[in-house]
Amino acid sequence: MGVTALAALLLIPIGAAAVLALISSYRLSAALNVLASAAALVVAGSLFFHRPPGGLYLRVDDLSVVFIVLSAFVGFTTSVFSASYIAHEVEIGRLTPARLRFYHAMYQVLMFAMNLALIANNIGLMWVAIELATLTTVLMVAVYRTHEALEAAWKYFILGSVGIALALFGTILVYVAARPVVGQGLVGMVWTDLMAKANAFDPALLNLAFVFLMLGYGTKVGLAPLHAWLPDAHAEGPTPISAVLSGLLLNVALYAVLRFKMLLAANQTAIAPGPLMIVLGLTSLIFAGFMLYRRPDIKRLFAYSSIEHMGIIAFAFGMGGPLANFAGLLHMTMHSLTKSAIFFNVGHIAQVKGTQRMADIRGLTVTHPVLGWTLVAGVAAIAGLPPFGIFTSEFLVVSSTFARQPLLAIPLVFGMLLAFGALLLKLQGLAFGDPSPGAARARASYLPMFGHLALVLAAGVFFPPLITAWFQHVARLLG
Repeated sequence: MGVTALAALLLIPIGAAAVLALISSYRLSAALNVLASAAALVVAGSLFFHRPPGGLYLRVDDLSVVFIVLSAFVGFTTSVFSASYIAHEVEIGRLTPARLRFYHAMYQVLMFAMNLALIANNIGLMWVAIELATLTTVLMVAVYRTHEALEAAWKYFILGSVGIALALFGTILVYVAARPVVGQGLVGMVWTDLMAKANAFDPALLNLAFVFLMLGYGTKVGLAPLHAWLPDAHAEGPTPISAVLSGLLLNVALYAVLRFKMLLAANQTAIAPGPLMIVLGLTSLIFAGFMLYRRPDIKRLFAYSSIEHMGIIAFAFGMGGPLANFAGLLHMTMHSLTKSAIFFNVGHIAQVKGTQRMADIRGLTVTHPVLGWTLVAGVAAIAGLPPFGIFTSEFLVVSSTFARQPLLAIPLVFGMLLAFGALLLKLQGLAFGDPSPGAARARASYLPMFGHLALVLAAGVFFPPLITAWFQHVARLLG
């Protein structure tokens, strides 16, 4: 069952992609996309009950299961949202039958690549999987073939290539450090062997490798100053891809960073990886907080919000320790659920209003009450207001920082308040300003949006003890 589950996490999406590449019927392709995503979610859930032994190429452990289940869940709900969203795009002619086949096939290829990165037991294979996920999203950002979409995709490709090249060099350095201890060839890249013998590796090479890995994979995480691709990719690509980018792909790159952070922590003479993560995290948080005030495009606004929250997550994991790591895991989960729900909402808003410009989107609570009040709830959640789950995670991050490094709490809280003020300022006009006319009737599946926000609200009120214990265990593993 375990081996079959690992294989199924790869075979389901890649098999679905092959079939979807041949189907031009919207209804059939959308249904198959949802079905494949649902099947992958069921398989991911089975990993709670049975963990297969690791091999040379694939393995699963407590850390990877957190990311796999979250990825499969958001991948499924996004496919449900995509079904109603893409129906409108097909109806108005933005997606031709050929582009529709391409979109659905690439969606499942992206799921395949992210699953492969999360279950890879080979650091080279993990790099290849993240590169495949990057190239897939580049193609999906350009699916509309407009000048702006092509420019955003090209920018994403160039910056992503720089990042992945830095990550490749860091991966090679890790292999060079490990080769005298574990041997050359394939065994020198097996994650479980690297962790078992990491204390004997050359610390100087590990230190240098982590700098390249942090900068390389940090580009994919969207950390400033390596973030420039992210706002354009969100603004010009299909909204379901914005949800997947913020809710999933940034997490996969973060997962790679955490893996190598654990490797350095296992070597007692290597530098502590935390300070670099803290610096990049605070830089991202404060930079994004200022940039939120000047965004005229609603999707760009929430793209910078993603940069802000990935900065908080990187900061939490950089602080380390059981409490900060727990807060980082919780914040990552809550951000994925909340931000994807916001993009579901924003996608439908852009369709009914016929624009992404916030100056032309006013008074949503009057013109489209469901979308308007859901946006209010989503912004309240992502801004960290109680009783939503992000309030809990941010409170834990700040508390752990005050307990261990009180001075670092000053820029941390400042960045949070800066972003909080920007989001509330923008929300005032979007939701409660003078109503602006809409271009279409809201015709959407609201279930994914409501489901995500309900989970985030429930997590803020009551976090199940079983999941709490699981997150605490993973937090201890992260050091």
